[in-house]
Amino acid sequence: MRNHFDSLETRDPVQREAALLAALPSQVAHAKAKASAFAKSLQSVDAAIVSSRTALAKLPVIRKHELLEQQQAQRDSDIFGGFSAIRYGREMPRIFASPGTIYEPEGAGADYWRMARAIFAAGFREGELIHNCFSYHFTPAGSMMETGAHALGCTVFAGGIGQTELQVQAMAQLKPAGYIGTPSFLKILLEKATELGFVLPTVRKALVSGEAFPPSLRDWLAERGITGYQCYATADLGLIAYETSAREGLVLDEGVIVEIVRPGTGDPVPEGEVGELVVTTLNPNYPLIRFGTGDLSAVLPGTCPTGRTNIRIKGWMGRADQTTKVRGMFVHPSQVAEVAKRFPAIKRARLVVSGEMANDQLTLQVETLEAAGLVEKISEAVRDVTKLRANVDLVAIGSLPNDGKVIEDARSYQ
Repeated sequence: MRNHFDSLETRDPVQREAALLAALPSQVAHAKAKASAFAKSLQSVDAAIVSSRTALAKLPVIRKHELLEQQQAQRDSDIFGGFSAIRYGREMPRIFASPGTIYEPEGAGADYWRMARAIFAAGFREGELIHNCFSYHFTPAGSMMETGAHALGCTVFAGGIGQTELQVQAMAQLKPAGYIGTPSFLKILLEKATELGFVLPTVRKALVSGEAFPPSLRDWLAERGITGYQCYATADLGLIAYETSAREGLVLDEGVIVEIVRPGTGDPVPEGEVGELVVTTLNPNYPLIRFGTGDLSAVLPGTCPTGRTNIRIKGWMGRADQTTKVRGMFVHPSQVAEVAKRFPAIKRARLVVSGEMANDQLTLQVETLEAAGLVEKISEAVRDVTKLRANVDLVAIGSLPNDGKVIEDARSYQ
C-alpha cells in the first residue's frame, strides 16, 4: 500500500518552488483576463514579471470583507463580484453560500476542492465507505469532502448534520470505514451510540475540520479506537493544508502558494514568525490572488517525517483581524502597521489596550535598537494615525511575543 497520495508530495522542494513560481505569471494573467475584479486591482501589473515571491508580495492582498463588499456592490451585474472566471452552465455545476452572504462557485472536474490528498493522509483508501457529516446545505463543506472521496475511489454516505439517532443507525448498519465532519459532532455521535446501545466497530478513522481539534479530544477518540486527523480548508480556496501521521503541523497542499504576512499589511514575516495566512490558488476557475484568510499561523522548520516535502504550518493559531474599539474609536492592525512604517528603526510593534471599561489605556510597545527622540515622534504618529493618545515603550529586539498579535486587548471586563 502506497504511503503518499502522489509523487507531487515527495518532490524536491526546489523543484516544487520552481514549478509553483513558473505557473504564477500565467495565473495572474488569467485572473486579469477573466475576472474583472483582478483586471481592475492588477491593472498596472505586468503578469510576466510576477515570477518570484518578492514580486508576488508587491501585489495587493484581497481580504474576505473586500470580496464581500464587491459582491454586494455588484449583486445585479455579477453575483461573484468580479472574482469568478467561470459563469453559469456546464463549467459551474454548483454555487454555495457562506455567511455574509458570500457566494462561491464550484467548477467542473474531479476533486475540484483538492480534498482527496487530505482524505488519503487521514488513512482512507479506495473501496471504502465514508460517513460524511459535513453540511450539504448552503455551504460547500459536504461537497468538498464528497468530491474528494470520489476522486480517491471511495463511496460516501451523505449524512450531513443533525438527526443523531438516524446517523448512528446508518453507521451501525452500513459499517463505514470512518467519519468525515467536525470533531465535536463525531463525539456527539459516539456518545449517542453508547446511549442507544449501538456498537460501531468499523469506524476506525476520521478526517475532521471546521473547528478546533484539541489533543484532549483526539485522545478521547483514540481511546475508542478512532484515529483522527485534521485539515485546514476554506470555502473560497478549498484545501490549504492537512495533517499527517507524524502529527507535526499541517503540510501545505500542492495547489496553493502560501505566504505568512504581518496582520494589517501584505508584508511577509520572517520564517517562524506568526502572521496572517495569505493564499494564492492555482485554480483557474476561481483564481484568487493573495487572498487573506484572516487566520494566524506560522511556518515550521524542516520537512515532514512522513517523506512529504512541502512546507508545513503550525495550523490555526487565532484570527488576524484584531480590530479593537478604544474610547469609542476603532483601531485596526493596519493603523499600527502605518505607524511602524514611518520609522525604519522599528522592527516590530504591538499596541496593548489595558485598564478597565471606560478607562482605556493605550501603550505601543516597539522593538528597536534606537532610542534618541523616538518616543515623542512615535507618540505623535500614533495620534496622527489613530486620533488617540498612547504611551510608547521601547523594548529589546525579540522581546515581543511571537503570537501574531498586533493589537492586544488586555482590558478587564469584570
